[in-house]
Amino acid sequence: MNIEVSGILGLLILIADIWAIVNVLQSGADTLKKVIWIVVILVLPVIGLILWFLFGPKG
Repeated sequence: MNIEVSGILGLLILIADIWAIVNVLQSGADTLKKVIWIVVILVLPVIGLILWFLFGPKG
């Protein structure tokens, strides 16, 4: 049972990270900021996602 829960949680985090990366790429921020946010999201999937949600480029 625990393996299934971990797998589903991991899948949800992966989907959220992909969604965040797509939103970063579509934002109006300059290229350097986009690259930095994408690296942060990829290196720190959960923390990077939270940081992007709170402080990331809007619009």
